Amino acid sequence: MAVAEGKVEPTRKLSRPDLPPWFSKAAATAGLLFIAVMPFFFNKGSNFIDDSTLALAYVVMALGLNIMVGFAGLLDLGYVAFFAFGAYCTGWFASGFFADADIHVLTSKFGENLPGIHLNWVFVALIAMAICALVGVIIGLPTLRLRGDYIAIVTLAFGEIIRVFAINGDEIKISGHAVTAGRQGITPIDAIAPPGGTAFNPLDLRPWYWVAFGMVLITLFCNIRLRDSRLGRAWIAIREDEVAAASMGVPLVKTKLLAYASGAAFGGMAGAFLGAYLNTVNADQFAFAFSIFVLAMIILGGIGSIWGVTLGAIALTFINYRLIPDVLKTAPSKFGLDFELTDLSFGIFGFLLVIMMVLRPQGLLPERRRELELEEGVGADETLVQVRA
Repeated sequence: MAVAEGKVEPTRKLSRPDLPPWFSKAAATAGLLFIAVMPFFFNKGSNFIDDSTLALAYVVMALGLNIMVGFAGLLDLGYVAFFAFGAYCTGWFASGFFADADIHVLTSKFGENLPGIHLNWVFVALIAMAICALVGVIIGLPTLRLRGDYIAIVTLAFGEIIRVFAINGDEIKISGHAVTAGRQGITPIDAIAPPGGTAFNPLDLRPWYWVAFGMVLITLFCNIRLRDSRLGRAWIAIREDEVAAASMGVPLVKTKLLAYASGAAFGGMAGAFLGAYLNTVNADQFAFAFSIFVLAMIILGGIGSIWGVTLGAIALTFINYRLIPDVLKTAPSKFGLDFELTDLSFGIFGFLLVIMMVLRPQGLLPERRRELELEEGVGADETLVQVRA
């Protein structure tokens, strides 16, 4: 704003260059094609493919949580519960945990001769999604009359309940069988395999990577369709103003429960994949920090932004599994400090989030609506009154 001799000249905000309407779709397609062929540039068992596979699984997790937090505005701090149920589904239905059972459905050649319940991983993933959707509804019911921080507190409590249940589940008997194996864990878990074929080799990570990539494509398609659907618009209306949404005829109970069920289902699918990929289901995997880790992906990428959450999940996964423990692990010793950078992992995540909130609160790739809200009034014309003595 320039002022000279009583004249007020408004400053103009620099506009962004206009991109052609097809640019975003073309960029997304090119990025997905690059991700699909990327394993061919690395060895079959390289650590980079391992980290990339984990990143894709976390993308599914983050997109599921984004439905609750980003679309519907329901802050969930207990998302680890859906990871736990999804992972335990692989322990229950794709291992020898129930050794006296003899159920085999479209499993690998090797799995056909093993005791226990051995279902094809696709069936396990579908069961995990159904169970987690039901658990999501159960968790969502007590929060229907709550808002904001109170929802976070209740969901946090449910997440801790599931963790304690996983630890002490070996003492709970149903028909003489323990529900979980506690900290001892359920292992080994059946590897993913085509019906009657050979199970995926843990030394060849490319098939695992492509399965995770297929999960990401399915999740992206569902997220985009949900966001643009009538239900997605109802979620956004509730996020913006719950009272106004209810007055316009949006059924709050049904809409909120559908948000919980949808987000939980994707978390269960990712949990089922991680259970098979890591070859173990252990109660120590389901700590509260996991929920915060996934939530940080959403905040970093941009709350409510599908592509932003995808980018945030990939970035934080590589920071957590590659940059901190491998690339910068011994960096403090070069400055005479007697500790490793892995000891400060959560401090680094917190620092990144603070920097994001200060420099770019809308996230790396923000949703257009949220970006406009945060930039509202920035660069607008103002009236400047100059008072002279």
